[in-house]
Amino acid sequence: MIKKIKIEQLKPGMYVHDFNYPWLKHPFLGTTTKVKDEKTIEKIAGCGIRELYIDTDKGLDADAPTEQEVSRDIQAKLDRIGQGRQERKYIVPLRHEIAKAEAIKKEARQTVRSIMEEARFGRRITTERVEPVVEKMIESILRNQDALICLGRIKEADEYTYMHSMSVCVLMLSFGRYLGFNDRQLKEVGIGAMLHDVGKMKVPLKILNSRRPLSDREFSQIKRHVEYSNVLLEETGGIAETSVILASEHHERVDGTGYPHGLKGEQISFYGQAAAIADVYDAMTSKRCYQRRYEPTEVLKKLYEWSGHYNPELVQHFIRCIGIYPVGSLVRLESGLLAVVIQHSEKDLLHPVVRVIYDTKRDKFVLTYDIDLSQPGKGGPDRIVCSESSDKWRIRTERYL
Repeated sequence: MIKKIKIEQLKPGMYVHDFNYPWLKHPFLGTTTKVKDEKTIEKIAGCGIRELYIDTDKGLDADAPTEQEVSRDIQAKLDRIGQGRQERKYIVPLRHEIAKAEAIKKEARQTVRSIMEEARFGRRITTERVEPVVEKMIESILRNQDALICLGRIKEADEYTYMHSMSVCVLMLSFGRYLGFNDRQLKEVGIGAMLHDVGKMKVPLKILNSRRPLSDREFSQIKRHVEYSNVLLEETGGIAETSVILASEHHERVDGTGYPHGLKGEQISFYGQAAAIADVYDAMTSKRCYQRRYEPTEVLKKLYEWSGHYNPELVQHFIRCIGIYPVGSLVRLESGLLAVVIQHSEKDLLHPVVRVIYDTKRDKFVLTYDIDLSQPGKGGPDRIVCSESSDKWRIRTERYL
């Protein structure tokens, strides 16, 4: 049985099933391990891990809630967050914005790639090439934010570093718009997000692209990318202080377990706290050389679970901004049908418009049709029961948008 325990409950003889760790690269051999001694516990606690999951079938037991109980509790809380009218502004339908968003995505990817390669060879960064792309992204998000957000999740493992920067930029622009940022703030936040990982170009490639768990020394090296980014951006002419701060604080955590400075609470700027959420969301919803891709709803549940590491109020705002079932995600309906979320409802986040594509009872694809789950009389009394893995079903959801 899988149970969730506090770090204080961990003792030798227990079997760690999941470190429940919001940093994706960590100095442990895989995601599971048998706890042999107090030294191992000290190492786990030293990484900032406060809660984790154990497998009682493979090690000692503890008085703690089961994984299923934790999941049900978090889902109930997300459902409460998703209730109530949502102010969604769509100037154009998703299908009309997708083509423009795809062109912007390609331009942004090429811009980031070029800037990062220049940084690798020691050339000075300039904002002149970044600003026009960020402005186009803002315009697209104002028309329909979901187009760029769902396209940003489509990335190959070997282009992760470049696409991650673009995707975090999109998420921060959407989040900033939701939070009421003005035009100047949006632009500065977008530039900072686009360049937040430029310091990774100073990290040896063999460490950056490692497919194996990192040693303590290697883990320390990769964490220094934040310091490198800070130095590179401070040397960049014409860049706003907001942009530099965002990049330098995106790995800080409100409980003080982040890096590079271990800042706590209000020591971290509002922009840094927001960027930390967008950064880990995109990282976890991306396929990487050493990690599977998590489904968006699954990551939002984790973010809520990790609210001790992040600003809990901002986490809830982020969930409302992105949607409990983000556009482009695959969901299972109570009827057994699989559908792709294509638009959020103004009623609440629990009843989006979905495009039905597959019947699990008959194990076959169906002729697609749309259901507005907020209007059951117009499509049948159906509802979402859970999110589904598009990889498991081998479905490319973007084809149905």
